Amino acid sequence: MKINDYTEIWQMKDAITTVVEANGYSIWDLCQDGSGFKTELNTHLDDEAISYLCGQFPMTADYSGEGNHGTIISFYS
Repeated sequence: MKINDYTEIWQMKDAITTVVEANGYSIWDLCQDGSGFKTELNTHLDDEAISYLCGQFPMTADYSGEGNHGTIISFYS
């Protein structure tokens, strides 16, 4: 399912940004990716921090690896 509604896109980006910042991290990149979003943080997280952060989002969030700038997390609606 591709997200096409601009309001839904804005709300998901806002929810992702809010959770990341509330946990003391910042986003390097946040973009639409297939049926959801992908974000790269400005820092590399350990397994415990990744697990905790992924559990805070109002949508499904999965660890996707490490990028040049930080941990990559994918989100699905």
